[in-house]
Amino acid sequence: MKLSELFENVPDIEIRNLMSDSRKKRPQSIFFCVKGMMFDGHKFIEEAISNGAVVIVYSEEIEIRHSNITYIRVKDVISVFNKVADAFYGFPSHKMMMVGVTGTNGKSTVAGIIRDILNKFSPTGSIGTVSVEYGSVKLPPMLTTPDIDDLHGILRDMLDAGMQACTLEASSVGIEQHRVDSIDFDAAVFTNLASDHLEYHGTMTNYFQAKKRLFDMLKPDAVAVVNIDDPYGVKIVEDCPCRVITYGIDHQADYQVTAYQLLKDRTRFTLKTAEMEYELETNLVTRFNIYNLLAAMAVLHVKGVAISQMLPLIKNLRQIEGRMQRINDGQPFNIIIDFAHTPDGIDKVCQYAAAITPKGKRIICVTGSAGRKDSAKRPKIGAVLNKYCDMIILTEDDPRTESPRKIALEIASGIKNTNYVILEDRYAAIRQAIELADPNDTVVVLGKGDERFIYREFGKDSYEGDDAIIHEVLKKHYFTEEEEL
Repeated sequence: MKLSELFENVPDIEIRNLMSDSRKKRPQSIFFCVKGMMFDGHKFIEEAISNGAVVIVYSEEIEIRHSNITYIRVKDVISVFNKVADAFYGFPSHKMMMVGVTGTNGKSTVAGIIRDILNKFSPTGSIGTVSVEYGSVKLPPMLTTPDIDDLHGILRDMLDAGMQACTLEASSVGIEQHRVDSIDFDAAVFTNLASDHLEYHGTMTNYFQAKKRLFDMLKPDAVAVVNIDDPYGVKIVEDCPCRVITYGIDHQADYQVTAYQLLKDRTRFTLKTAEMEYELETNLVTRFNIYNLLAAMAVLHVKGVAISQMLPLIKNLRQIEGRMQRINDGQPFNIIIDFAHTPDGIDKVCQYAAAITPKGKRIICVTGSAGRKDSAKRPKIGAVLNKYCDMIILTEDDPRTESPRKIALEIASGIKNTNYVILEDRYAAIRQAIELADPNDTVVVLGKGDERFIYREFGKDSYEGDDAIIHEVLKKHYFTEEEEL
């Protein structure tokens, strides 16, 4: 693409790439001097040029200039970056149905359900915490909400692969950093709001405002789908310029579950809409997954999929990796893996664990808390674990520059009368939980979900994954011992 197709009054030079990370080699690229929390792109212009930048888009004074480089000064680099990225990749989000999903918990599940059901009618991709997925392509995740250039590039690839729709997990940080400003959303979902990311946002008010921004920027013919049972559900669409659809259980809603039965491996419920009532069954479990399914069904119904068409599809939905993932290798006790890492999320998972664990049997939990992130929630996590668990094993979970033991002790400050141990090595912690489990106990492994990495002091370190460790431990240490007996 020619630079003159993106800017006015500029040289007619060829542009092959966009760049905001000066460390990446991008020949014939435009470098955008983005100012973030930790780094200012203006300070890395020389590095960007050495890695292929031929155009610099900036907003502050520049001391060094090169005669062979084009410099374009603008008032707002991020705003221009969004517009240029959208145009450079051919406006991909305008050519697909785009569904944004935001909230503290449930984003991956809602986005995954929408993708999997909609795929039965038209090719649909997804971008989020678990993966980037479309057609036969499945890529490891970048950020929950990728950076501006990466995001538009992925959408272009999806469009070229024949996708007609895409679900996008919109994190509060991604929204706050304007990564989705140029995405043409046709629908947006709000799941819930609980304490999280306060190390970034500072207060719950700021956190809420970041989420709300997604709904404030929707186009008039879009639709906002919100959880009416959440205290923030009504507030988040107060200034929403488009149609609002509600879903819930406890309050009257456009899509309301009026009765439900939670079973060990499935859920039955009654769905009431303006037209009629439906009796449904799904392989999803837990009350919070009823909300997730409701959100997905509401979006799909509003966008033209009949509920009658969804009924057979929701009976056997694909399990979202690391989200209420049940491991059943033949062991005589329950094992659940979940990404839950907030007090609210952990509470919901533990509620389900309590519901499926027979009286007199134990709930054994393995968890930790991420380093350099919202440390105030750690004692609250301890209090939740204390409420439900019979044995707690505290371990590492992305400790970064903090000591895993220090983090564990802060969680333990909220544990009042439940036995706990600290095993910093996550493999050892999971193995200990499995070795402690008796028949009909429930082992819950929280925090990492499907992730195959752990953030340590030196950066991202490879990690085999909670599920892989569980399978390995069961095979090597549980069934071997049983066979010897």
